[in-house]
Amino acid sequence: MNILLFGPNGSGKGTQGSLLKDRFHLAHIESGAIFREHISGGTELGKKAKEYMDRGDLVPDEITIPMVLETLKEKGKNGWLLDGFPRNMVQARKLWEAMQNEGMPLDYVVEIHLGRETAKNRIMGRRLCVQDNNHPNNIYIDAIKPAGDLCRVCQGKLVTRADDQDEAAINKRHDIYYDTVNGTLAAAYFFKDLASKGLTKYIELDGAGDINTVKEALIARLG
Repeated sequence: MNILLFGPNGSGKGTQGSLLKDRFHLAHIESGAIFREHISGGTELGKKAKEYMDRGDLVPDEITIPMVLETLKEKGKNGWLLDGFPRNMVQARKLWEAMQNEGMPLDYVVEIHLGRETAKNRIMGRRLCVQDNNHPNNIYIDAIKPAGDLCRVCQGKLVTRADDQDEAAINKRHDIYYDTVNGTLAAAYFFKDLASKGLTKYIELDGAGDINTVKEALIARLG
């Protein structure tokens, strides 16, 4: 089973990806990790990408797409879930064409819906327990709201991540995601159009629910 996963920062996309990985034994492949692994591994594509990155330039799609495809083939032999790519319509089209040339199926595209303000609040509301970062605490989510300044699970001290409180950076990432013309949602809608032609399956989920509710709804839709 091969899956593309879309959702804004704050939608729980990463959590759902991890749950799907465990449930269906998929390779959970994140776009940032693809670059890191190719560069640290000294692959030819990684070397070319690093040249652009060292100059502060964007890595062109002619390098990025083959890099993504190579990783999918190597790590996703038994199925994969790709998270964080493509980020625009052009990349979506090029990825689809490359997959078609390789005879690689795309079984599902999953889009997790979440309003922009809610997504931002979820990010800025995250609190990390110093005893265990896996203890869920968020001041804007009633189900996991902390006990004052203490962890709701173990009563440990809570701290915030600096990037979670950088509203300008959050807005910039969301500007890219929610752009339906040149941004990530435009890429998602490219695949939604393919699904309308029977070339893949497109699943839309309400990300406003709790983790288990979203997980159960998603699993029920996957064949």
